[in-house]
Amino acid sequence: MRLATIRLGDRTAAVRVEGDTAVELGVPDVRAVLERGEWRSWAAAIDGPRHPSAAVDHAPLVPNPSKILCVGLNYRSHILEMGRELPTHPTLFAKFADTLMGARDDLVLPAVSDEVDWEAELGVVIGAPVRRASSAEAAAAIAGYTVLNDVSMRDWQWRTAQWLSGKAFEASTPVGPWLVTPDEVGDAADLALRCEVDGMVMQSSRTSDLLFGPADLVAYISQITTLRPGDLIATGTPGGVGAARTPKVFLAPGQVLRTVIERVGECVNTCVAEGDAMKDVDLAVAERRR
Repeated sequence: MRLATIRLGDRTAAVRVEGDTAVELGVPDVRAVLERGEWRSWAAAIDGPRHPSAAVDHAPLVPNPSKILCVGLNYRSHILEMGRELPTHPTLFAKFADTLMGARDDLVLPAVSDEVDWEAELGVVIGAPVRRASSAEAAAAIAGYTVLNDVSMRDWQWRTAQWLSGKAFEASTPVGPWLVTPDEVGDAADLALRCEVDGMVMQSSRTSDLLFGPADLVAYISQITTLRPGDLIATGTPGGVGAARTPKVFLAPGQVLRTVIERVGECVNTCVAEGDAMKDVDLAVAERRR
């Protein structure tokens, strides 16, 4: 099953995606679906207004998760390219809900950063409250998987020993277009993922290169805090980031960032300069005032 959150005018709606059709589920977003006790059977059975799936406007998959936990240095290839040693424990940091953006939204490049970099990642979506979980309990708490790009402003990230400032820019993290349940994804421990910029492959790897897999991460994080329905875990990125290249390469206005994960989906985001994005907003406001 595939679940998504779409924009419909001034509201959002959770939908079940069936082939070329998106079926409204009567609640505003995917988090509201996952907070229901028997959400799988309920979401599979309910019927509602239908929309062509190719034409829908995807909001962030979970617009308001209670937690977004990210993992750094989790792919062997990325750890080696960054000149680090393999960690004994997951390296965790957090994001805020305001960092999330839709799978087709424009990616606004902040005027204050000249080093906007890509990080293709498998996203894990929590489907049940879980605390101090065993491996089996952790796996059972996973509602599904999604595509995520942990876009990073490297010149801000490396200002201090803490990464937050380079990872928390508003509307900088594409996520979606949907959640795919584990039964459809199959073996999440061996999925191909890649990141393209203007069609050029920048990252290409498999989740088999992860040091800590999805269930490992859920179990580990649940020792620290209760994970709740709709919470997101970004599992880390493989080698190929722009900051590790010689010479370094970063995103520029007009480029198209594409993040693809086998059997899950893809995010496609056009990069725009912050000034151009504000002009578009001003034009839209002026048009509404007419």
